[in-house]
Parts: sequence; C-alpha cells; structure tokens
Amino acid sequence: MKKIALLPQGSVSHEALLHLIGEDEPVELHHFKHISDVFLQVANGLVDYSVIPIENTIEGSVSLHLDWLVHEVDVPMQVEWLYPSIQNLIGRKSELVSETNKSVEGQTEAISYDTVKKVLSHPVAVAQCMQFIRSHMPQAEIEHVGSTAESVEIVKRHPGEGLAGIGTALAAKIHGLDVLAKEITDHNNNYTKFVLIGAKPFVSSKINIQTKTSMLVTLPEDFAGALHQVLSALAWRRLNLSRIESRPTKKRLGSYYFYMDVLASIDSVLLQSAIEEIQALNCQVRILGSYPTCGYNH
Repeated sequence: MKKIALLPQGSVSHEALLHLIGEDEPVELHHFKHISDVFLQVANGLVDYSVIPIENTIEGSVSLHLDWLVHEVDVPMQVEWLYPSIQNLIGRKSELVSETNKSVEGQTEAISYDTVKKVLSHPVAVAQCMQFIRSHMPQAEIEHVGSTAESVEIVKRHPGEGLAGIGTALAAKIHGLDVLAKEITDHNNNYTKFVLIGAKPFVSSKINIQTKTSMLVTLPEDFAGALHQVLSALAWRRLNLSRIESRPTKKRLGSYYFYMDVLASIDSVLLQSAIEEIQALNCQVRILGSYPTCGYNH
C-alpha cells in the first residue's frame, strides 16, 4: 500500500489527491500541519510520495515550495495535475438562522450572515474571497490561521461563538459542519497545480499521455547573452517552454537560476541534445523530474 504525506485532512491538497487517485484507491495517508514536514517525510524515506502545491492561477508560483524542491530536498516530481481551489463558507446553519428569518414548517430557512462575528482561514483563501466577505459579512472580523482545514476545525471546536471558516466541502464533511455558501471565491478560474514527489514513477488511470520535464539552469556569470543562447537551443528544436521563472541561488546577491518546464520527455532525443548544447555553454543543468501531467476533469 502506498504511503502519501500531505497537508491536513480537508485541505485542498487532500481533495486534490482524492481526485487524482480516487477515494477507493488503497493508500495510507499521513497528514501534517506544516509543508516542511510533508517534504521531509518523503525525503527521509518515511513515505512513498508527498503532495506539494506548486502554482496557482491567481497567486502564481508558491515560492517557498519551489525553494524546498531546489535547496532542501532532492526528490523528483512524478506526476503533475490541476485541481480547482474551491472555497466555501463553512459553519453551523442553525446558528445563522435568526428568529425573524425562521420559516414555517416545510419551507427553506433563510440564512442571515449578521450573526457571524469572525471569519477564519488561511491568508490566501481570505484574499480570494474578499468580495463575498465585504458584501455579506462586513461586520465580521477576519482572523488568519495556518490552513483552510485548521479554520474549519476551529469552528467545530467553538460552537455558539459566531465563527465561520473558509475551506473545502471535504473539510465540512469531515468535521460534521454545514456548507453555508458554495464557491465564494472572487474568480471562478482559481486552479492550483500540484506535484507528487517520490523516488518511483506514479501510475494512475487519470494521467494523460503528455509528458513534461522540469529543470534548473544556472548561467555562467561571465557569459553575456547566455539566457538567449539557452532559449535558442530549445527554440530551434521546436521544444516548447510552458514556464520559465528566475529564482535566487541564495549564494550571492544577483545570482539566479532559471526554473524551466519543457513540454517533452527527458528521453526525447531533441531534449537530450538541447541539454548537451546548454551544458556546452558552461551552464549547469539539474533535472527536477520528467513526468506525466493531467488537467482537471469533473
């Protein structure tokens, strides 16, 4: 049975993994509060894989997680997939039905958000839902917590205190709470890209055929126009880049490496020859993984 480390129960990472593998897949899940522990579990061989959120359509790259992949652990990416970061308002419906809004028997009770005193969630989730909060709960205080899953757990532990959390439908189900409002994010194209890192390839029926190779390229400091030469080595071979991003090497000020996603397998003759040309320019190349990718299918 595969052992997989990930963020807490009910997090978007948890929902995303269940989407990838299916709820009936026999796996052993290990949940951790901090992403550092998720990384270290697989790096130390305590689990087979770890689930890492790496990029978001609204917020962009998760720089902390990229830095962990580059500087802290040496574990290859084995699969990449997209999952929508659907945030919901979660709490107890019975606490939000005021006396004046209680309906007669057989009719739907109208929810009043006036009794919400505090909204809790991760800072990123709160930022993604500000239009809903301002429109429906302008009186509510906002409190940031470590994760969306933690916010729902806090709401569960403090009944009758006017708390509501922003999190996943899975978190509401796990903690026995109600989804008070569905899909409250300001943008409906809020997707997160996840990678599964581990020592062995990961097999799933939901994985598409397309393969991507992620690599780091560090340029020589005394070579003017080196980045142009690197990109040319890929371009004339018609190798498509889906992503390029500069990040500090943390060795000295002004020293950067370039993170690149190439839409080709590392086994491709064209990519192999491009890497050889790049290395001939005295650039350092490190492969972070060559892996299948999959989009999001409902």
